[in-house]
Amino acid sequence: MQIPAHIATLGTETAFEVLARAQALAARGRSVINLGIGQPDFPTAPHIVEAACRALVDGHHGYTPANGIPALREAIVADLDRRLGVAVDPAQVVVVPGGKVTLAFAAQIFGGPGAEILIPDPGYPIYRSLVELSGASAVGYPLHAPGGAGFSADEVLARITPRTRLLIVNSPANPTGGVVPAAELERLVAGLERHPQVFVLTDEIYARLVFDTEHTSLLRAASLRARLIVLDGLSKTHAMTGWRLGWGIWPGALAELATRLAINLFSCVNTAAQHAAVAALTGPQEHVERMVASFAGRRDAIVAALAGLPGIRCARPGGAFYAFPDVSGTGFTARTLQDRWLEELGVATIAGTSFGARGEGHVRFSYASSLADIHEAMRRLGGWLHDHVA
Repeated sequence: MQIPAHIATLGTETAFEVLARAQALAARGRSVINLGIGQPDFPTAPHIVEAACRALVDGHHGYTPANGIPALREAIVADLDRRLGVAVDPAQVVVVPGGKVTLAFAAQIFGGPGAEILIPDPGYPIYRSLVELSGASAVGYPLHAPGGAGFSADEVLARITPRTRLLIVNSPANPTGGVVPAAELERLVAGLERHPQVFVLTDEIYARLVFDTEHTSLLRAASLRARLIVLDGLSKTHAMTGWRLGWGIWPGALAELATRLAINLFSCVNTAAQHAAVAALTGPQEHVERMVASFAGRRDAIVAALAGLPGIRCARPGGAFYAFPDVSGTGFTARTLQDRWLEELGVATIAGTSFGARGEGHVRFSYASSLADIHEAMRRLGGWLHDHVA
């Protein structure tokens, strides 16, 4: 059977591969601590679950508009107005089954042979795989130490060529947990005025998971609004990873094009999940606040523990739920550490090279796990490193 090259070489998300290996070890009776997968260990809030159940009982079993039920699109724009003070037309919102779909739509719209799309490196691996699937070239721009906190706007702008069609920005970032300083985002916006042909996709899936400062959304940049796509959803901030509910905010006629893609690919998002999403956005938010506070405490605990381990240096991430320490001082490659820590210690992590070439020398730790698990994982790593690092 002949498989097209762009399909045969499609990339993946290593976190799911490591998850499968960790689950296989656990099934054989091994004690495994998973600090690899980026999934909150909190349950979905009861009022959200109840809204989904009520929707089913009330007979909401059929198709919805392809871009989402009006109540959800209105709830999304009301939430943006409340949090960011920005006005968005509900017609700009396209509800999709998870954040990746907005990214896939953008790659299809702006990609194609000969096109270039700028992505962060290290960055979420699906950026590269979906860009390359479209036929475009993925051009990485560097995130800088400490801890990949942000980028240089000048370096990003310097990578724009006549073939550049889209720039992807992610803050707070996966895998680094870095938050781009507001001043650097302002410099980027100012510089993009010289490149009106370049659209921007801002991945703000971790927007509410910011610990030390206020999140800066590019949606507030008036000069970008006509060429800005916002990727967002409920997976991370409302502990709804398995519900598969996200959305894109699209400029002008692109919302209609994204809706046509939705019709072709999935018709509409699960109806009950959409009603649950309305409850998530319009109902009590205390569960989000509790999660953010808990993640901030776990962040402090894991950073302190990692900083005390031989051969490891760890910056303090400003958001999301990832630490991305420099492990080059151990003398091992990132992939070697990932594999040996899982097989020998039962501690699942993700090699930095899974997120791009500039991830070498780093390992991603997800602290979306309990403090008890974090402390035990650090105890296991500490013993191993004391034995293997000079």
